Amino acid sequence: MAAKQPVAIYTTPTCHFCHMAKEFFSEYKIPFTEHDVARDLARRKEMIEKSGQMGVPVITVGGELVVGFDEERLKELLAV
Repeated sequence: MAAKQPVAIYTTPTCHFCHMAKEFFSEYKIPFTEHDVARDLARRKEMIEKSGQMGVPVITVGGELVVGFDEERLKELLAV
């Protein structure tokens, strides 16, 4: 099932919950854009401005913000 809204995830390579979120998207065949905030300083700043924190993952579904890997909230937003 494809997402009706654009999905983006702000991650770091060592984040366990980031890997879980990406596996969730793959399982449900949801396309997403990944931003590695360990390497991309502009995206890190963008993530902090959106979420008010430095923790990852930060996930956007359309205009909705999900901080952390909240599987139930993601299922609700993505209707899966």
